[in-house]
Amino acid sequence: MYNLRLAATLKRTYVTFENCENISMNPENLIELAHYKMPFGKYQDRYLVDLPEYYYTWFKQKGFPDGKLGMMMQQMYEIKVNGLEELIYKIKSQYPAPKLKTRPKK
Repeated sequence: MYNLRLAATLKRTYVTFENCENISMNPENLIELAHYKMPFGKYQDRYLVDLPEYYYTWFKQKGFPDGKLGMMMQQMYEIKVNGLEELIYKIKSQYPAPKLKTRPKK
């Protein structure tokens, strides 16, 4: 479905995710992560990749939120700690945001 170049780029990128359960780094998830925005707080409506690393470090110490946001923040924390933000910026610029799933109208 997505370009094979992205898959090849991901295969060349080696990252160890410590203490992060259920993290999957497939192309669709990375594209969604690249376009995901913070839904609340001081950084509301900013892309997760644009949030400062100290913000993620604070959440790492205090606990990430539950659910999808928490999983994405854990992924982004690991990406930032390993210095791979450029990969996310590249994905964000080269691949469109995934379309939101909408419910059919009754």
